[in-house]
Amino acid sequence: MRKWLTVVLAVLFVFLAFAQAKKITIWTSEAQVPILKKLADQYKAKYGVQVDVIQVNFGDIKSKFLTAAPAGEGPDIIVGAHDWVGELVVNGLLEPINLPEKEKYFPAPLQGFTYNGKLYGVPYAFDGPALMYNKDYVQNPPKTFDELIALAKKIEKDYGGEVRGFIYDYKNFYFSSFAFFGMGGYVFGTDKTGKINVKDVGLANAGAIEGLKLIKKLVDEKILTPGDNYNTMDGLFKDGLAAMILNGPWAVPGYKQAGINFDVAPIPDLPGGKKPKPFFGAQGFMVNAKSKNKLFALDFLTKFIATKDIMYQIWQADPRCPSRTDVNELVMAKDPLTKKFADFLGKYGLPMPNVPEMAAVWGAMGDALAKALDQGVPAEKALADAVAQIKAQIK
Repeated sequence: MRKWLTVVLAVLFVFLAFAQAKKITIWTSEAQVPILKKLADQYKAKYGVQVDVIQVNFGDIKSKFLTAAPAGEGPDIIVGAHDWVGELVVNGLLEPINLPEKEKYFPAPLQGFTYNGKLYGVPYAFDGPALMYNKDYVQNPPKTFDELIALAKKIEKDYGGEVRGFIYDYKNFYFSSFAFFGMGGYVFGTDKTGKINVKDVGLANAGAIEGLKLIKKLVDEKILTPGDNYNTMDGLFKDGLAAMILNGPWAVPGYKQAGINFDVAPIPDLPGGKKPKPFFGAQGFMVNAKSKNKLFALDFLTKFIATKDIMYQIWQADPRCPSRTDVNELVMAKDPLTKKFADFLGKYGLPMPNVPEMAAVWGAMGDALAKALDQGVPAEKALADAVAQIKAQIK
């Protein structure tokens, strides 16, 4: 009898919650507003629940949410980046999500929204760098790093130095992460449950040192030059003056508009057959743990947004790598470039750590890259100094 009473009360609680809540509110940035308003209309027509979509500048969503949510204000759902998760969870502001059909998602974006073993977001897209190449110069993309070096040198020689063989934003840790992690470095260690240990910093271990030395080889071979940065790379590729670059799906529209005959391939294998493992970022929906409409918000995400059809509609409006593998297969016919990014990143990419302590890493590693690659500081010392700087900031 007591069990039946518990069940009845639980059902009644859910019914009353649904009956009382008249709408849910979403904060999102400008790019997602049109598609989410369209989906909100579909949801209301099907379930009778109003969904208000509010535009907030992307750079302001997290900070405004951190202020509003603890006071019982703000939205029921936010749309944002996976690396917000740690800070928001630590502040008690995100609700865990029981996502159906997890097996139909790439593991990597799910990992990005997981904190201490619990999922706190429904990822809809992810993106990061892969090899992009101009097919006027490169017919068969290199499979190994040695092949990349040889091909880059040949192209520069064949075109009298007027065309760069390979260029990327190499002093940006985000873009150079593929070498550090591919060779065995890591940012923060994890325990058996997947919990991040911020006291265990692996950016000066043997693998990280080898990764930095690999990038240094590109500098020593004069394939990369001290003035190289993202804008230089982007401009040269758009002008048809760079054969190979590292960039992400966000750059595809600009290169198409520039009329470049290009394609996408995996970053070449590293020495010893090791696979490159670049950082990527994931985007998704998160539920306000302080919301009075949590049940509605969770229902909206798990029974509607997370479905194959809706995820495909989101991709059509915002064509980045879809988090669902079955949507990625649908994408192949319309956008093979995006599928190539997704296949590579979904298999080998690593989500940027979603803990607040990650803020200490970017500046320290940027300094280390500049010291080792432009100023002649040995890789071992540059990385040891960076790790000391990181640990000092996260005590």
